[in-house]
Amino acid sequence: MTQVAWQGTDRMPAARTDASGAMPGGGAIAPVGPMAPDTRADLGLQTGTRHSQQTHEHARTGGEVILDLQNISLSFGGVKALTDISFNVCEHEIRAIIGPNGAGKSSMLNVINGVYHPQQGRIVFRGEERRQMHPTAAARQGIARTFQNIALFKGMTVLDNIMTGRNTQFRTSFLAHALWWGPARNEEMRHRQKVEEVIDFLEIQSIRKTPVGRLPYGLQKRVELARALAAEPSMLLLDEPMAGMNVEEKQDMCRFILDVNRQFGTTIVLIEHDMGVVMDISDRVVVLDYGKKIGDGTPEEVKANPDVIKAYLGTSH
Repeated sequence: MTQVAWQGTDRMPAARTDASGAMPGGGAIAPVGPMAPDTRADLGLQTGTRHSQQTHEHARTGGEVILDLQNISLSFGGVKALTDISFNVCEHEIRAIIGPNGAGKSSMLNVINGVYHPQQGRIVFRGEERRQMHPTAAARQGIARTFQNIALFKGMTVLDNIMTGRNTQFRTSFLAHALWWGPARNEEMRHRQKVEEVIDFLEIQSIRKTPVGRLPYGLQKRVELARALAAEPSMLLLDEPMAGMNVEEKQDMCRFILDVNRQFGTTIVLIEHDMGVVMDISDRVVVLDYGKKIGDGTPEEVKANPDVIKAYLGTSH
């Protein structure tokens, strides 16, 4: 997204005319319509073969390493959340982190964006070692994220929630914005235009003035993605973006994630429990179990890894 300006309605043709069918002034929110079958097939969401071939070739020949995690260990008292974990993320790729519940996946995302500080190990982002990074500093460096549990302002509209994603981009003073005068007014109008482009991109125009608390779960997840995209990140961290969604909502979310990665070159680090989704859209996968790394490679390599099979399916005795 930082490499290419937002194109708004110039993106891939939508399979529907709006996100919800909500009428101005209120009314029921209709469910999201499905994508056309040919669109899903083109994105590789039916068989996974076409996209896997393209993206895995991209992972082998693609961008340089922009995030390098070396021997990361994180403990909370006597509880070891992460133990000696190392892996890297290349520019423009979709990098998945998977594992059973309690494997340490969310803790790893929290380490990457500065919420947690590991007791051991090094984090190198774009060639610079990060020490005691604060989440605000990570956001200013171009790292945005969504959360496993939706973290939106339920009483605010969709538009206002997405505007909060622009906080790190504001340059004029708080007082000038309170008065909404001169440069502050012009700056806010520019930021609002960026937000409108994100709204168009994610096809949520019809709910832009709807309070978030009135939206169904799937659309709230999409609004949270919109807020992260509003920051124009170079790296996007997604913590179970499809948790709790039905099949049609997952297909839509997959399409948006692929669009962000392909059209804007945004690097994506993804946690997801749906293995069909992970194997379809990921370039490389790292597998955690009980805070330790047990697998790393392409989806095909991970699926054939005996340690991964044991962690997910168990073994007979």
